[in-house]
Amino acid sequence: MSRHRRSRATSVINLNTGHGPKAGNHPYPARTPVLMLDFGATSVLVTTTASDQVTASDVDFARQLASEAHAFAISVERMFLRSPDAG
Repeated sequence: MSRHRRSRATSVINLNTGHGPKAGNHPYPARTPVLMLDFGATSVLVTTTASDQVTASDVDFARQLASEAHAFAISVERMFLRSPDAG
């Protein structure tokens, strides 16, 4: 019998949205774009592998990120619409 090890996250960073979170895409003429997730005291910057070029892997990741962010937004909207705050 063979055993399969499960992949486990070695660390988890939980950034709650709280008040005033922002997300923004920052395209630049001389470097690759930067996606900024701003949580007030903490910001997360998502960039490509290299600052001066984009690979197929970078494009795949960006598309996956967009798809998962869209699914996240739909899930949040559904939950909000079921809440008393939806009024």
